Amino acid sequence: MDWGKQMQDDLNIYGNNSIAGDDTDSPEMDRDPSRRRTVGYVVTCDNGRATIAADVDPNIEYMKNYWAVGQVISIKVAGNRVIAQTIKVNTEQNSWEAGGRNRLLITVELIGEVQQNGSNASFTTGISNFPHMGCEAHRIRSADLAAIYQNSASNVIEVGHLTQDASIPAKIDVDKLLSRHFAIVGSTGVGKSTAISLVLRKVIEARPEIRVLVVDPHNEYSTAFNGSAVVITANELKLPFWMFEFEEFAEVIFRGQEGLDKEREMLRDMIVLAKERYQEGDKGGSAIIKRSTNTSMINANTPVPYRIVDLVKGIDERLGLLDGKHDKPWLKSLKDRIESIATDTRFRFMFDPAYAGGDRMQDILSFIFRIPNKPTPISVLEMSGLPSEVVNSVVSVVCRLAFDMGLNSDGGIQTLVVCEEAHRYIPADTKNAFWPTRQSIGRIAKEGRKYGVYLGIVTQRPSEVDATILSQCNTFFAMRLSNHRDQEIIAEAFNSGASSTISFLPLIANREAIAFGEALYTPMRLTFQAVREEILPGAHIRQSQHAARAGREVSVVSIVRRLRGESGRIVQTAPEDLRHVPGVLPVQTQREPGQHVMPGSGLSDQSLREGDEIAPEKLFSKRIQQQPGERNAGISIERRYAQLSEDDHARRTTADELAKGGISGNSLIGRLRSR
Repeated sequence: MDWGKQMQDDLNIYGNNSIAGDDTDSPEMDRDPSRRRTVGYVVTCDNGRATIAADVDPNIEYMKNYWAVGQVISIKVAGNRVIAQTIKVNTEQNSWEAGGRNRLLITVELIGEVQQNGSNASFTTGISNFPHMGCEAHRIRSADLAAIYQNSASNVIEVGHLTQDASIPAKIDVDKLLSRHFAIVGSTGVGKSTAISLVLRKVIEARPEIRVLVVDPHNEYSTAFNGSAVVITANELKLPFWMFEFEEFAEVIFRGQEGLDKEREMLRDMIVLAKERYQEGDKGGSAIIKRSTNTSMINANTPVPYRIVDLVKGIDERLGLLDGKHDKPWLKSLKDRIESIATDTRFRFMFDPAYAGGDRMQDILSFIFRIPNKPTPISVLEMSGLPSEVVNSVVSVVCRLAFDMGLNSDGGIQTLVVCEEAHRYIPADTKNAFWPTRQSIGRIAKEGRKYGVYLGIVTQRPSEVDATILSQCNTFFAMRLSNHRDQEIIAEAFNSGASSTISFLPLIANREAIAFGEALYTPMRLTFQAVREEILPGAHIRQSQHAARAGREVSVVSIVRRLRGESGRIVQTAPEDLRHVPGVLPVQTQREPGQHVMPGSGLSDQSLREGDEIAPEKLFSKRIQQQPGERNAGISIERRYAQLSEDDHARRTTADELAKGGISGNSLIGRLRSR
């Protein structure tokens, strides 16, 4: 058969419209000329690929991009339509005639099959009949695209649209997205943070019982959730040292140094002793510890309070008992390390006496994990304000607690933990990993779904993420990746659809992703929905940068406050010549309406808006009086805690309902402490 003559006859008979048998699509094509379909014919077919011959005329507008690489097309076979993706296009003579028709040879990869059952079309990845010579091929109809990418799950979220056809929504099964874990990967600047903020907003709409904890290393997400999130800065974080397990606390004390085995073992023993002393001296207050804990069950990892003063006292006692001078230097070194950290204002979140000196575990867990979770189910934990040497330990603690909350509430407290820059915390190279963090996140990945604890990984370097943990993510949103090894990692995870799809990874546009896995009916190249500029991740950073370019001056006072660990974001005031120009307003710190910039300072929002000159002594005089960490810097541990030793035993919180299932604070914490 002369395929060239056949194709020419088809064009003469059907003109610029559809081929025979497809006139049901004519109204669609009349409305949208780009949907007009020309015909091609299969000329070769092997295991999973076929070659199609087709004539195109560059003078006919809709033919110019008809067979473009990446397009999904269909091939008529025995009453069904085999679906394929264009992966290569050549001219028959390797030449191009600008004024006439050209013969193309289009290589396609077979994806699956659309089966017609009356007026209903359904897609399957299996192929019952492979294309044979002469089968007609053409651009896929919209109805078939909808059948391929439909998602009939009972609970779906719409995150964007099919890149090839904006009328086809990108729907994700939210239950499988969570329970099977997910990952968003892509190079810097492609829109990963925007994508994750969009997905999280959709998740909490579809699953309002879910709590979300975002580990935010760059302080990007404070503006991303439009009032649905609590931002926990280094100043707001309260995570007492006694809630750290031994390895987590030792990482803070020894800062990753090796060869300190004697000090580490002594620290372990002294922690147990300090916990026992706290319990034995607890004559009043809550009965929870008395019910669930006795001194014979306490070990260095039991999450019960103890006091630094008792820890140091135990070391002092051991120093007094030892006779050999060679034994005392390392004990003195251990004591110095503990006192140095405990009096360092950068570690106030661990050693603030108001939280570290008594049992405030219920308050702390309720705040971090949003119990109850209305109206702010998302916690954004900003890490950049924390000392670098404590970041791994903090991530380990909160991830471990997230799992323990799910486990000990029998799944009643469901939490999605999102790790931005995951390669920092769970690196593939075990030499660079902090084992407790790896263990905490790995446990969520392997066992979390049983207890309603889910994991979302965000990274620009998937090849540098622990392979075992990454393999537990069963839904991927792969955005543009330029690194060859990163592409290989995604290709290994891609187990359905056209394998050539992954070859597009280095070329797709910003906001685009190749999505595949358990939460999708079939792999798709999608474009994420646009997000309003004011709620884009990092909007406050860009706002400050734009303000600087507009001539606003950054308040040095606000910078000093942040350097000293005090609350608030950078305040910018317009110079005198710009203050009355419409649209030029200072960037405000994040605080409640009407709240003073600094409690006790007497400085109002209005005074800052008007760009008043502020004397530094006025700004800091009253604030310093309210900072026990700064006020007590340099004072001995014993003196800091002496006046609190009595009161803190009586400072107990009442149990609030922790979940809809009626989980009480006492019962949950009792289970945490009885492990």
